[in-house]
Amino acid sequence: MPAPIVFFDIAGPDGGQLKEFYSGVFGWDIDANFAITTPGLTGTVRQDPAEKILYMGVPDIDAALQEIESAGGKTVLPRTVVPGVVIFALFSDPAGNRMGLVETPT
Repeated sequence: MPAPIVFFDIAGPDGGQLKEFYSGVFGWDIDANFAITTPGLTGTVRQDPAEKILYMGVPDIDAALQEIESAGGKTVLPRTVVPGVVIFALFSDPAGNRMGLVETPT
């Protein structure tokens, strides 16, 4: 089964400006903690240098990272556990795009 996109984040130096932009232009619900709710997908706004990251849901992050590296990608952040919240990792594809993985139950 193909890995679904399960989460996204959008970063920029001014989180408030991004919140106003995406809620105003697209009608997204963005709360005070910058959590984004869209029809069918959730995300967040991060106050960091500008980028966007899509997170794919996989049953085993370590196995997925091995496959990514075998295919020419690189691990940016290994499997990371945020207790009670999420298990995730970051990688770059062969072109250098940063993307994420979220460990999802099978």
